[in-house]
Amino acid sequence: MASSIKTVILFLLPLLLAYSVLAAPDITDGGDKPGPEIDDGGGDKPVPGNNDGASDYAKPAIEPEFMGAWVIDNPNAGVAAMQLQLMPNDQIVWFDTTSLGPSGYKLPEGTPCPINPDANNQPDCYAHGIAYDWKTSKYRPLTLQGDAWCSSGNLWPNGNLMATGGTFSGDKAIRVIANDDPKGDFTTKIGALADTRWYSSNQVLPDGSSVVLGGRDSYSYEIVPPQMEFKPKRFDLPFMQQTTEPPLGPGRPVENNLYPFLFLLPDGNIFLFANNRAITFEPATGKTVKEFPVLPGGSRNYPPSGSAALFPLKLTADNAPVIPEIVICGGNQPNAYELVDARHVTEKQFLPALQDCNRIQPMAADAAWIPEQNMPSPRTMGDLIHLANGDMLMLNGAKKGTSGWEDATEANLTPVLYTPYKPMGQRFKELTPTTIARMYHSCSALLPDTRVLVAGSNMHQFYTFDTEFPTELRVEKFSPPYLDPALETERTQIDPANTDVVLKYGKPFKITAALMEKQPLVLGEVKVTLLYPPFTTHGFSQNQRMIVPAITSVENGVITAVAPPSGQIAPPGYYIMFVSHLGIPGAGIWVHID
Repeated sequence: MASSIKTVILFLLPLLLAYSVLAAPDITDGGDKPGPEIDDGGGDKPVPGNNDGASDYAKPAIEPEFMGAWVIDNPNAGVAAMQLQLMPNDQIVWFDTTSLGPSGYKLPEGTPCPINPDANNQPDCYAHGIAYDWKTSKYRPLTLQGDAWCSSGNLWPNGNLMATGGTFSGDKAIRVIANDDPKGDFTTKIGALADTRWYSSNQVLPDGSSVVLGGRDSYSYEIVPPQMEFKPKRFDLPFMQQTTEPPLGPGRPVENNLYPFLFLLPDGNIFLFANNRAITFEPATGKTVKEFPVLPGGSRNYPPSGSAALFPLKLTADNAPVIPEIVICGGNQPNAYELVDARHVTEKQFLPALQDCNRIQPMAADAAWIPEQNMPSPRTMGDLIHLANGDMLMLNGAKKGTSGWEDATEANLTPVLYTPYKPMGQRFKELTPTTIARMYHSCSALLPDTRVLVAGSNMHQFYTFDTEFPTELRVEKFSPPYLDPALETERTQIDPANTDVVLKYGKPFKITAALMEKQPLVLGEVKVTLLYPPFTTHGFSQNQRMIVPAITSVENGVITAVAPPSGQIAPPGYYIMFVSHLGIPGAGIWVHID
């Protein structure tokens, strides 16, 4: 009798575990309603893609006990990372400004010093940009023409980096660095854009071209194709002027809508958030498609500088409609900048940053902001980035103040793991803090090895080292909880030689992979993610996008999945592909989607 009962329990246990995952609540409403019913066939059939995030696997994901770890990757990279882009050639390009004096990286003896038009046409013998090899921690100087201070950027479909705008001689510049030349430098065309772009944002479109939108005193956008030669065309965008906080006098800007948040939606329209308001618009015409309710609580863009991200887009094999969802966290009060910046006051008042997050599904008929669980601590100037397994990471920034020189205090040293589809109250987990303040002009990037590189921080007009928050030239790497050493055997290994690295829209593709101990993977226990690497600056990762393709089979170590259906879901270009086993990812590889 006891033996029979034991047999029944062993039979039922996997089903109960699967049911516990599939019956997880739909958290878009705070976890009060049940999620959709999903038939996973007890793990014998593929788990359908869906948008509630509750059924990635047929049984519970592994919960690491590891709280993360920090290491110094380079003690001095010479140039502070104001703008940063990971490239498919595994170099990370970052740069700052050419108009504010020397960096910490003097050009090697014998290297020609470029003439700097923004410094009285004098020779400039300091590098203001570098290409950093994340595998070796070595770096080389890059040449900037036209000041790229507070500019924007994106990758082209061929992997080239386009950096746009800046100020002074660079306010309409386009700079391109080739992906296929490991020793390449920027090629620059001054005056190529239709409008000045200082504090603007970029969004790649389904055809690989890019919207470049906004900037100081620029209430417009333009579309830049993936080539240097084109006829610029400006589209007026009154919404950007409507969301601008009026300046308090000549030379004393406030704005609160710079570095607007842009996201390409699956219908081809652009979601645009600026200050505390949002619209969607047609990029080909500028026509407003939808207006959304005001997001209460404060201002979310520069200089209060909150963070925003598009949740992973989960696909089905039959291309069921995708329901995109966006989260916005942190920022500060509308008057936070004018109370702290030296151009406005002599006695600084550092207002506490916002601690709230809010979510919206912009393609829903009755789209509205839904309060998310509060962050564990206030945060301005923080990064919000995708991790390899589909979770998210908050890091960097400050607890008080805003962006700007000496305009923030109380560095937020504690990264936070964000799992938005867990029950309310369980979505944020504080991790091991760093000891290095990463505030104004700092950046981060997810690496193919699943670690996170963190660089930069310069709270000052010039490189300054004898102060409370010195200019930061050290480079760190952070290991998220999924890199728990105790879980090494749960990590996947992709065999690149037997894996499709060119994915065609809507077509099946194959990944050959196994666990570290060479055990085969099982359908229902694996997840594939595709990350479009963003251009990160001032707390916003422009073009950040994660796709979760549908898996149709796992047989003999070969995963078959279906590529995204179109450029509206996944713009053409290079992505990092990861395979996770019950929430634990292995190192990724570069693939191309077209």
